[in-house]
Amino acid sequence: MSGGPAGRGQRKKQPWGGVRPFSVKTKLGALVVVSVLITTGLSVIAVHTKTELRFITVFSMIATLLITQFVAHSLTAPLDDMNAVARSISHGDYTRRVRESRRDELGDLAQTINVMADELEAQDSQRKELVANVSHELRTPIAGLRAVLENIVDGVTKADPETMRTALKQTERLGRLVETLLDLSRLDNGVVPLRKRRFEVWPYLSGVLKEANMVASARASMASGSGSHTRTDVHLHLDVSPPELVAHADPERIHQVVANLIDNAVKHSPPHGRVTVRARQGSEPESLELEVLDEGPGIPRTEWHRVFERFNRGSVNRPHGPGSDGGTGLGLAIARWAVDLHGGRIGVAESERGCRILITLPGPSSVPS
Repeated sequence: MSGGPAGRGQRKKQPWGGVRPFSVKTKLGALVVVSVLITTGLSVIAVHTKTELRFITVFSMIATLLITQFVAHSLTAPLDDMNAVARSISHGDYTRRVRESRRDELGDLAQTINVMADELEAQDSQRKELVANVSHELRTPIAGLRAVLENIVDGVTKADPETMRTALKQTERLGRLVETLLDLSRLDNGVVPLRKRRFEVWPYLSGVLKEANMVASARASMASGSGSHTRTDVHLHLDVSPPELVAHADPERIHQVVANLIDNAVKHSPPHGRVTVRARQGSEPESLELEVLDEGPGIPRTEWHRVFERFNRGSVNRPHGPGSDGGTGLGLAIARWAVDLHGGRIGVAESERGCRILITLPGPSSVPS
C-alpha cells in the first residue's frame, strides 16, 4: 500500500525458474536412490565377504534410517519455523519473518508467508493510522464548536451572526469529513454504480471550476473573524482543446476527481499561484486525458507511489500553502477510486514545476476491469 510496512508488502518473489535444482521431489527421489544403492552395495559386499545376510540387513536399515532422519529434519525444520511465525501472526504479532534460505517449494512457501505478513502489518498500521487520523480530524471541529456554544451558553459571547458563522464553519467541516468517510465506505463496499453518459467537456469543467471558486469564497467568508483562513489567492485556469471536446463518463464521479485534485493543488500552491486544469482527446473516441497542474513544491519521486494512499499528506517541508487546514488525506484516495471505477488510470507525471496529476479515461467501447 510505501516506505514503511506497505512498501515491504511489495516484496518480489525470487525467480528460481521452472525447474528447481533442489526441490522437495528431487530430495525424496535422491533418498530412495541412495537407500537402494546402500542396500545393493552392502549386498555385494556380503556376497564377496561371505557375511551373513542378517548383518547386512541391520547395517542397511541403520544407514537408511540415518539418511532418512537427516532428510526429514531438513524438511520439517522450516515447517516448524513457519508454524511459529503463523502462530505469531494469528496473535497479532506481524514483526516475525521466516528465513528464506531455501531454493525449493518450502522456500517459495516461506516467501509467501513473509509477503502475507508484510501486507498484514501494512494493513494493521493503516488501520491504526485511520483511527488516529479520524479521531484527530473529528476532535478539532468538535472542540471548536463546543467552545463556541459554551461561550454562548455562559454569556461570554452573544449569538450574533459572526459567532454563528464560526459555529457553522465547524459544523460544515464535520459534514465534509463525514461525507468523505461515507465515500470511503462506499469505496470499500463497492456499492457505487457508474452512470456514464456523453457530455461536453468545456462547459462541464468550467462549472466545476466555478463551483470550486464559490466554495473557497464561502469558506473564506465563514472563516473571517474566527482566526483561521482559507486559500482564495490561487487562480484557477481551464485549458480544453479542442473546445468542442466530448467525453463519455459518470459526471458525478469525475466531478469528485477534479474537485479533489483542485482542492489538493490549491492547498499546495504558493501565494497567488496558479492551478491549471487541462483536457485533451484520448487515444480512443470519446476518451479523455485530464491534467491538473500546480506551482507548488512538487512531490518527490520517492513519494509518487504513496500519493494516493489513504491519509497520506505528503512529506515535503511545507506540504500545505498558507491558510490551508491540511485536509484529511482522503481526497486523492477517493479520486483514484473513482478513476478505477471507470477502468482508467491516474498518477503523478513528470513536470518542470510543481505537481502534475495525469488522468486517462477510456471511451465507451472500453469495459472497466
